[in-house]
Amino acid sequence: MKILFIGDIIGKPGRQMIKYHLPIIKQKENIDIVIANYENTSHGYGITPKNYKELKNAGIDIMTGGNHSFDKKKEIESIFEIDDTIIRPLNMYQENAGNGFFIDEQHKLVIISLMGQFGMPIFDNPFRVIKKEIKKFKGYNIFIDFHAESTAEKRAMFLMLKDKISALVGTHTHIGTDDLLIDKAGYLTDIGLSGCFDNVIGMSEIEPIERFITGFSKKFDVVDKCKKIFQAVVFEIEDNVCLDAYKIKAYDFEEYFISQKAYKL
Repeated sequence: MKILFIGDIIGKPGRQMIKYHLPIIKQKENIDIVIANYENTSHGYGITPKNYKELKNAGIDIMTGGNHSFDKKKEIESIFEIDDTIIRPLNMYQENAGNGFFIDEQHKLVIISLMGQFGMPIFDNPFRVIKKEIKKFKGYNIFIDFHAESTAEKRAMFLMLKDKISALVGTHTHIGTDDLLIDKAGYLTDIGLSGCFDNVIGMSEIEPIERFITGFSKKFDVVDKCKKIFQAVVFEIEDNVCLDAYKIKAYDFEEYFISQKAYKL
């Protein structure tokens, strides 16, 4: 089975890149299932029903969340009511709507969304939560999107789980790392964003620069005109073991290419 995972999709530019590149990549790379992180989909903050349908129509099967999952609370709750293939972090408090995992019985695959602790909203400890919950999924291939700020936190999570999962990929920083590897399971600290790449983490540089100079700024903004990037990672898995992995990248609407192959330990 070949899984394609797309990290943080930032606003309209990110959605444009998904709609253009994803159908081509799915066909040429023989992808079985597409997973993507939705939390920055709608102008950088959360997701609306309109944009949810847009991404589904583009070919995304399952969507994972993060600290911005509930930025548009009413909208996301209305989506949770009709579709269990869109999830939020498992370690968010259970009083919140939605589920933290989705089981794809056809592919014997469990997709789990987790959120880190360092620099993030306060929820349950993801290490303690996943250590307990993962016991429920024996006999399945397990894929985890770990939405976290700290690279060490992501690496530690992988080392704790590598004998029990198929792959773990980090999201949230919007900056791709070059440490794609296979150590029983597949691992990448961060896949990076899909959207604008000629500003600051997919957002206009005006507000971040103002914040760095003065300590204050307006809400970060997504611009429409920019240089765009598409970033994703492919994992080939079987019997909860990662057999192969490689990163895919595309700039604007040029042809995509394989940007990195996994190092096998």
